[in-house]
Amino acid sequence: MTPDDFRARTKAFALRGIRLAEALPKSTTGIGKQLMRCATSVGANYRSACRAKSRADFVAKMRIVEEECDESLYWMELLVETGQVKAAALVDLMKEANEILSLVVTSIKTARARKESAIPNCQSPLERTEL
Repeated sequence: MTPDDFRARTKAFALRGIRLAEALPKSTTGIGKQLMRCATSVGANYRSACRAKSRADFVAKMRIVEEECDESLYWMELLVETGQVKAAALVDLMKEANEILSLVVTSIKTARARKESAIPNCQSPLERTEL
């Protein structure tokens, strides 16, 4: 997967999160807003990581991507567990969140394992990840 592919994938995830939040009943406004914030933050922070100034900066920014993706899953789980959204309606989106999360964690591990001082360019860790 190339950095451009992953950028597109995280952007599509954000758009799906926005659509979900907008489709929620008024009674779930707070959860919807939280979901929208963290789902859109996944792609925004990945783009930021691609412009990292050092390996440590890259890892730190990718950790934010990891946290925001995991938080997105949390809000989706709450929607299901409170009965506000049927689990079947979120299966694909939650699967995508878990896949993105897995790629991000692998990318962080790859970046940390590298010893050279060169600045990462988002391409290396993600391209070495097999889907």
